[in-house]
Amino acid sequence: MKFLCLLLALCISTLPVAAEGETEAARSHDILNRVDDLWRGESSFAVVSMRVKTAHYTRTMRMEGWSKGKEKTLFRVLEPLREKGTVTLKSGNNIYTYLPKTDRTIRLTSGMMMGSWMGSHLTNDDLVKEARLEEDYDAVISFEGLRDGRNIIEFTLTPKPEAPVVWGKLLLTILADGYTPLEERYYDEDMQLARTFIFSDMKMLAGRMRPATLRVLPADKPDEYTEFIYEQLKLNIPVSDAMFTKASLKRR
Repeated sequence: MKFLCLLLALCISTLPVAAEGETEAARSHDILNRVDDLWRGESSFAVVSMRVKTAHYTRTMRMEGWSKGKEKTLFRVLEPLREKGTVTLKSGNNIYTYLPKTDRTIRLTSGMMMGSWMGSHLTNDDLVKEARLEEDYDAVISFEGLRDGRNIIEFTLTPKPEAPVVWGKLLLTILADGYTPLEERYYDEDMQLARTFIFSDMKMLAGRMRPATLRVLPADKPDEYTEFIYEQLKLNIPVSDAMFTKASLKRR
């Protein structure tokens, strides 16, 4: 899931048109790599607020997170006070949660993977199965031109046969003059819309303009959402492997 290492280098320039001799597939490959690298680096540090609205509650959390490569991610809750110090660690295919109130570390089982992460509209499984668009999907440009007054490119992405993804297809819409994603729609295996990611609020992060807000909209719950708002983002910084061990979970 993008947010989760969507903690997670956007180059503002003009989207390349296909050069003479360049295939449409090569152009798509280049564009998707640039979109994929929007929040990525060899390592990262971020401070993020998460707002969750459901039919039963509204809550806000503030977290700091570190990542290293695609296999290591750690989030620590800063606010609210009653949940401060709660930690989620992803190491490879394993996810651990540390609960400071009980001083317990729990390793999530396979049966817990589809459960909600931190009460949001993302699942624990989203933390593990971080997809890279150009590696896991075949892409075609399904629309290019003006839509709602904006010059956009829309990709239709279908999973490659061996890709470890659960979606039937994705529709990705980006601005044609800046590589900026606007919307990503996820369809299930029956080709029914499951959820939509909306990117907005361009802001200077890690030295470049990037969308600072990501809103997740579940299709079956139209009045609910989860919103992630970046306060800080640093990429390609020194991060020790010791950060991503069970022993590090109790550190304040």
